[in-house]
Amino acid sequence: MDYQTLTISIADKLATVTLNRPDVRNSFNEQTINEIASAFDELGRNELVRAIVLAANGPAFCAGADLNWMKKMAGYSYSENQADAMQLAQMLRTIYLCPKPVVAKVQGDCYAGGMGLVAACDIAVAVQEANFCLSEVKLGLIPATISPYVIKAMGENAARRYFLTAERFSAAEAHRVGFVHEVAAADALDAKVAEIVKSLLGNSPNAVKEAKALVRDVVDRPVIDELLADTAQRIANIRASEQGREGVQSFLEKRKPNWLN
Repeated sequence: MDYQTLTISIADKLATVTLNRPDVRNSFNEQTINEIASAFDELGRNELVRAIVLAANGPAFCAGADLNWMKKMAGYSYSENQADAMQLAQMLRTIYLCPKPVVAKVQGDCYAGGMGLVAACDIAVAVQEANFCLSEVKLGLIPATISPYVIKAMGENAARRYFLTAERFSAAEAHRVGFVHEVAAADALDAKVAEIVKSLLGNSPNAVKEAKALVRDVVDRPVIDELLADTAQRIANIRASEQGREGVQSFLEKRKPNWLN
């Protein structure tokens, strides 16, 4: 696909997807949504890629919806609004279900739908100066399509406050409530992301994929016989897998596993 609103680079098993509309603070429209969904679908299936960083060019990470797109939406019918919202929802799900680990590098302000992008990623690192805001209610709207991911990321209590107040809050507060995993100074942001990526690339690709699915599938399930059987089956499967056997054998033989060669 020929991307117009993103840049994509692949080097040393790492793909970097960069939002590239700095003149509009990387706000998204239909084209951006389609391109992000396509990029993560393609990279998720690319055997040369073992991790993905979602980044952005310019002073802002993502300001949410593009103003011109919002003007267009103002004239939509109910069915058009529903179809439009489903495109965004499906794009977020594509990131969330991507079999490769995804790290958000938040180098600037992140508002509204931009917070949905970050929340759909597995790991989020933000620069100290970044601000966050779920601004939808100021416009008479609600953060509906992003809510499954944002609530998982920041928890119900914090979501209740920031969904209702539309207050702007700092990277330190985002870290306190668990929305981002790390906060770094501007001159240390790249190094912190590189450190996390190095950890990801040092692990079994298959185990990372299965561990990502494990968290998603186990969260909030009651600890009953069905869950015990499910998790026992998962560990049995991974032990019998090629990389599971190689990982244990390389540990016992005190050598590097073959996925590091």
